[in-house]
Amino acid sequence: MALRCDLIIRDATLFDGTGAPRRVGDIGVKGDRIAAMGDLGGASGDREVIATGKAVAPGFIDAHTHDDRAVLMGPAGTTCKTSQGVTTVVCGCCGVSLAPARFKTAPPPPLDLIGAEGWWRFGDFGDYAHAINSKGSEVNVYALVGNQTLRVEAMEGDVMRPANDREINHMHARVKQAMQEGASGFSTGLYYDPNKHATTEEVIAITEALKPYDGLYSTHMRDEADRVLASIEETMRIGKKAGVAVQISHHKCSLPENYGRSVQTLPLIEAYSRTQEVAYDVYPYPAGSTVLMPDRLRDDVPVMITWSVPHPEMAGKYLADIARGWNTDIRAAAQKLTPAGQISFQMDEDDVQRIMAHPLSMIGSDGIPHDAHPHPRLWGTFPRVLGHYARGLNLFSMETAIHKMTGRCAEAYGIVDRGVLREGAYADLVLFDPATVIDAATFDTPMVPSIGIEEVWANGVATFRHGVGDKGGATGARPGRLVTRHRA
Repeated sequence: MALRCDLIIRDATLFDGTGAPRRVGDIGVKGDRIAAMGDLGGASGDREVIATGKAVAPGFIDAHTHDDRAVLMGPAGTTCKTSQGVTTVVCGCCGVSLAPARFKTAPPPPLDLIGAEGWWRFGDFGDYAHAINSKGSEVNVYALVGNQTLRVEAMEGDVMRPANDREINHMHARVKQAMQEGASGFSTGLYYDPNKHATTEEVIAITEALKPYDGLYSTHMRDEADRVLASIEETMRIGKKAGVAVQISHHKCSLPENYGRSVQTLPLIEAYSRTQEVAYDVYPYPAGSTVLMPDRLRDDVPVMITWSVPHPEMAGKYLADIARGWNTDIRAAAQKLTPAGQISFQMDEDDVQRIMAHPLSMIGSDGIPHDAHPHPRLWGTFPRVLGHYARGLNLFSMETAIHKMTGRCAEAYGIVDRGVLREGAYADLVLFDPATVIDAATFDTPMVPSIGIEEVWANGVATFRHGVGDKGGATGARPGRLVTRHRA
């Protein structure tokens, strides 16, 4: 009896997500899984897509996001991801997670990156998991719980100090509970003021809650500038003492005096990888973005404002220009703008390319979806890697680029049956044009969909189709679900 599928994509160039050479073939989908691959000339589908000259890859996995709230907002929150081929997001990064916490007022920055008043209503991680699974999302969600969220709760807002034993025990128990309710790991943001007071031993004690569940420790390290090597050492010590896998967030070498130091950091991480499980993500831009911190500004690091509560009209303007217009210096101007967000141009392109090309890397956008004028990485990360770095600069092959966005990420995060094209895997797919795919978002106009992404499916259901509908290509379907860390 001939195979009958819900969907058959025919004559596509297939990138299977493993880094293996591309090949031409068909792919058939039944329900939420890939049913068959190869020559499916004898099969039929309820819908058939002729993809001659086009490519199919596993749906991209965004290894680092702040999409905790965005995934619950429908197309307004997720089209920035589906339009670039993303089908799974990792959220709760940098110690910032929407759960488990119930706050009546807005918490301190950087928690305000993801939630204003009214959003801090998920008292347990299970409440957040239920919201995702009951309402659905355009993307699958892999969630971490953040140390800043836990510290604000456990320490009743008094976070500018180390936690005491009672508070540490409370946070340890909260992580354990969250893992039982569907979280996949624990993240820290030791760079930020409310978290930098956490000692290494405090972090180890909380991270130890992960071990019985094979959870992941993810970190925005304490320092990505002068003390970047020491921060890597601390990170790996935490992972070793807790007995868990480590993921270094948005690896970089910040500030002009540290340009080129990736020739030191990468061999150090690689050396650790021989005895510990470690990976890192990177975004394809020489500029980062976070909350505006006036005490950390420098005259030699340009800053663009992404949002400001007291002065929303300044979003998209450079801080130096704002200060000049106000007849003051950048620090005084920043104080006047806060609470606010920033893009800081603090990295060297050679480091970005070296870090991205290394075999341990995977791709994460680190986009901040609620900024008024976001970093272009929110809309452009994955097509930029494909079009600019793989096709344009030949930094690596298209196969390698896709592996860093799919199979490599799934392996590092323990996401089973995603990130690969094979029979039995989930039908998370992206159809794109390898000859034209490229980012279109810029620092001046950041909210522009990329070019060359034609259609995207999560769990076998189309979530984005170029040129269709009145929501920027979003189909309105919400097939996404909570995914958790496992070992195959």
